[in-house]
Amino acid sequence: MFVLAELKDNVRIAPDQFNLKLVDAVRDEIDRKLANKVLLNVGLCIALKEIVSLKDSIILPGDGASHTEVLFRYVVFRPMVGTVMTGKIRTCSREGVHVTLGFFDDILIPHAALQHPSRFDEAEQAWVWEYPLEDGNKHDLFMDVGEPIKFRVSREIFEETSPIGPPKAEGQASQNANTSAAAAAAATVAASQEVKAPYKIIGAINESGLGVLSWWDQQAKDDEQEGEEDNTEYDNDDDGEGACEE
Repeated sequence: MFVLAELKDNVRIAPDQFNLKLVDAVRDEIDRKLANKVLLNVGLCIALKEIVSLKDSIILPGDGASHTEVLFRYVVFRPMVGTVMTGKIRTCSREGVHVTLGFFDDILIPHAALQHPSRFDEAEQAWVWEYPLEDGNKHDLFMDVGEPIKFRVSREIFEETSPIGPPKAEGQASQNANTSAAAAAAATVAASQEVKAPYKIIGAINESGLGVLSWWDQQAKDDEQEGEEDNTEYDNDDDGEGACEE
């Protein structure tokens, strides 16, 4: 789930940081630049592990800061495909179940990768697994927000992103337009713009043992109770046989 990535960067240290040791100033600058950032095809940066090497610092003409080429190792979140993880359901939509790990929210379990058969309940805004019973009926198992869920990583998606500017006006607004109406229209246009996540994980729960943890906990309790009942009946039969022999 967490890996060490070896990276190289040219770190700029401002003059007001010259009072610090070079290693400490470089550490602070690397963490400031990378912590909680996504690097394309690398993953989500978590924390600096160690500095491998520092080259000589140079000062460029017209710039009072120092520039140092640094080779370092950084702890990165990037689970391998096939890894089983446990998170919590953040929201549900027709697209599927959105899961959070607390520090990472861009996890989607698409509807095609849910337990089969499943349906989306509009009233509850939750996906429901129609669990088949032995008598042919079905028992609804809800995927409620906040429930712990176990899933398998099936795919990862990296996308290049760039800052999104203000929405472009489709036409010139009337001079007599109401200010609040214009602001509401701008907010609507901005909300309609698709915001791409730089790193997204696609998961799946369509196999035994995966899904909402409470499903399997309840099944284990039911199996344990059935086993205790079977043992009780077996003990009663033994007592009866002993009484007959006497």
